[in-house]
Amino acid sequence: MEEKMNGSIKREILVSMIDFEAGCPERAQHFLKVYQFAQIIADDEGMAGEEREILDIAALMHDVGIRPCEKKYGHCTGKMQEEEGPPVARAMLEAAGASQSLIERVCWLIAHHHTYDEFDGLDYRILIEADYLVNAYENHASRDAIQRMRERIFRTRMGKRLLDTMFLSE
Repeated sequence: MEEKMNGSIKREILVSMIDFEAGCPERAQHFLKVYQFAQIIADDEGMAGEEREILDIAALMHDVGIRPCEKKYGHCTGKMQEEEGPPVARAMLEAAGASQSLIERVCWLIAHHHTYDEFDGLDYRILIEADYLVNAYENHASRDAIQRMRERIFRTRMGKRLLDTMFLSE
């Protein structure tokens, strides 16, 4: 199947993810916030082209494994999401007409978005930072926990700025 042009895959995935999370507005709100923070950081980093498209789609889909985990196991951990998410994402991306290279990278990012010790690429770095910016707020992370994550994980200029401004400013 020939890849769709002009962001139509991204638009289709955005709507598909909202449909996928029907009845769970907090998950749609979560991935939309992660997507927006990823865009802010990516813009600052000058990210464009296919790498940017991959990041945008991965930000929208990163938690796609939660619903299958809850259905299959009755609960969900980060590692479970990393296992259950890629097959769901692959099917959605194939249905949307995405290229094989885009599918493989998005699935890899989903399969590693709770793994913080093997950073492979700027898209991965930005996804982790954007997700943490939202999780820190939604999970009411302590100032100490946020400071530790800043030191351990954050490397982009804008990611640090957003984290500092929102959580570490006096």
